[in-house]
Amino acid sequence: MATAPKIDLYNSAYSNYATEVYRRVRIATYGEDLGQTSWVTAEEGAHIPELLGLTRQSVVLEIGCGSGRFALRLAEQLQCRISALDVNDHAIATANGMAREQGLDALVGFQKVDASEPLPFPDASFDAAFSNDVMCHIPSRLAVMRELFRVLKPGGRLLFSDALVIAGAISHQEVATRSSIGQYIFSPPGENEKLLREAGFDVISASDTTVNCKLIAGRWRVARQQRQADLIKIEGSENFHGLQRFLASVQILTHERRLLRMLYVASR
Repeated sequence: MATAPKIDLYNSAYSNYATEVYRRVRIATYGEDLGQTSWVTAEEGAHIPELLGLTRQSVVLEIGCGSGRFALRLAEQLQCRISALDVNDHAIATANGMAREQGLDALVGFQKVDASEPLPFPDASFDAAFSNDVMCHIPSRLAVMRELFRVLKPGGRLLFSDALVIAGAISHQEVATRSSIGQYIFSPPGENEKLLREAGFDVISASDTTVNCKLIAGRWRVARQQRQADLIKIEGSENFHGLQRFLASVQILTHERRLLRMLYVASR
């Protein structure tokens, strides 16, 4: 089977978080700068607190926080408490630095944690949990869901998105390109709902958000292309062009609806 060379997205994005060219790419892609590397539009992100039923009293868990800006904004807006996890050292260092700078470190704590391992929290610790476009990176998805069920309080809500739901024929070359930035788990339709129920959750909704993925992939690729020279100085030519191929692959597969992005909400 053909393989695509491994391309770095996350280390470049998080270690160069404060670089002006990356900030401009994020603004051109998302319309705002939250340090994003996901397929979450600004409109979708604005609805997450409502979908989770968050209030000032909520204690919230985020799996795969990246640079932490989304968690920090939630904490600032709602004054809720958040524990946010990521496996990337650069992401956690950036997130904790911003939490201190913004005076939000009493509300938000960022930890380096591999979510494929047992979560470092007691039972029934959280009112809500969410994970934006991260679950597809984690092996043993049922084990992750069971851990999330364990750490949520009765009635607590879980929200996560999965941009790798297979809906059509995909070639091995396309799989290799789509997987070139890291480990990915592709899922058949209905698999996430089945696993949620097996873990003990009640599925509230499963919404098709594929259009968000297509729009962001296209905007992201164009924004990077317009700043090619500056990005190549940071990333190198091979990595720059590899990321452009990755984003083009995402855009094509979602435009043709051979890969779907689904957003799930469930309750404990």
